[in-house]
Amino acid sequence: MPTVAFHTLGCKVNFYDTEAIWQLFKNDGYEQVDFESQTADVYVINTCTVTNTGDKKSRQIIRRAVRRNPEAVIAVTGCYAQTSPAEILAIPGVDLVIGTQGRGEILSLVNEVRERREPLNAVRNIMKTRQFEELDVPDFADRTRAFLKIQEGCNNFCTFCIIPWSRGLLRSRQPESVLKQAKMLVEAGYKEIVLTGIHTAGYGEDLEGYNFAALLRDLGRVEGIERLRISSIEASQITDEVIDVLMSSDKFCRHLHVPLQAGDDDVLKRMRRKYTVAEYAERIARLRELWPEVAITTDVIVGFPGETDEMFENGYRFMKELGFSEMHVFPYSKRTGTPAARMTDQVDEELKNERVHKLIDLSEEMQLAYAERFVGQTLTVIPEREAKGAEGQGLLSGYTDNYLQVVFPGDASLIGQVIEVRVVEAGVNECKGERVPAKTLTQAASF
Repeated sequence: MPTVAFHTLGCKVNFYDTEAIWQLFKNDGYEQVDFESQTADVYVINTCTVTNTGDKKSRQIIRRAVRRNPEAVIAVTGCYAQTSPAEILAIPGVDLVIGTQGRGEILSLVNEVRERREPLNAVRNIMKTRQFEELDVPDFADRTRAFLKIQEGCNNFCTFCIIPWSRGLLRSRQPESVLKQAKMLVEAGYKEIVLTGIHTAGYGEDLEGYNFAALLRDLGRVEGIERLRISSIEASQITDEVIDVLMSSDKFCRHLHVPLQAGDDDVLKRMRRKYTVAEYAERIARLRELWPEVAITTDVIVGFPGETDEMFENGYRFMKELGFSEMHVFPYSKRTGTPAARMTDQVDEELKNERVHKLIDLSEEMQLAYAERFVGQTLTVIPEREAKGAEGQGLLSGYTDNYLQVVFPGDASLIGQVIEVRVVEAGVNECKGERVPAKTLTQAASF
């Protein structure tokens, strides 16, 4: 039986794409082996290019695969493959480069490389691609949450970001195809589906008479789905229509990840983000007015070129006022080929790190404050694994619908099930809980 090994760098969309590519190999009779500890006939490296470091890590992994088995077919795909195919083909031992499109043909390309025994560049012009590439993932290895990719690409062209050049322009998956895969995931036993993409809630912008809210409404009607989570949504996409749909069913998780990137209008303008601080705040306020317990998490880039102390302090105050339930804080990192990398007023690294730590402290403060609101409440948790660092001690770890990570006593047979848990202690990264015994039929009848 031929063998294949995968290594994925970068974001959740990349992990989804790797699972989709694995399905193709699996259906062709391949067995998957561990990248680090076993030798494979084919190595597939799914690369990341979001930062210069992403490129560097990708090159290191490619070389590692070549060393593991010089006779193997080395296939490189993903964002770095899309933007820099020549750079990758220059690495001795690389046989095949496919970008972020055309991956459905990977098996025939691997066979072609075997016959020709010379490197093949199968990267297409992503900017001319207008169709969503259909790659189904009926199940996920070792996952209790299933990811469902609903769109690809982005039209925003923020000044710090290379992604439109590596993923192309926005294109949505056909609604019938999304719903078909959602049903497949339910049949495979998944209780929670996470909608994902490069610009997830931009879904439908390229479709006639169908938008993101319509897709959410249709997904909410799929029988068997217990939870629907949106991986990311821009503030401008939290329309009143979307809010109405989210509140129409308790399947929708009380958690939205809404990237802010900067809390100062001058910085937002330089980033080419398409909203002001006031517009962002207005949408969050509207959402909370109708859905008070919703968790709002966000991304923030610190030390963007030209960010003065005053701009940073404005942002700090804004974030504190808004009260996120968690912030993912990143120091600005130059990405060659983006307008921001060419800006002259780059911020000193030391100052950047100082600001990063200040915002991480703020994030932890806000995380704890949000979690404390739920002490004593009973929430549903889907256990994902045994608690980290406490394996074999009868403790499970999973997320509530509003994205609190809770550790509670329980047996491994509960993993992937929907469990009622009372939060007994709030924490920054995890809360402690106790399992609420399921009501017996006689008890339930007496209520």
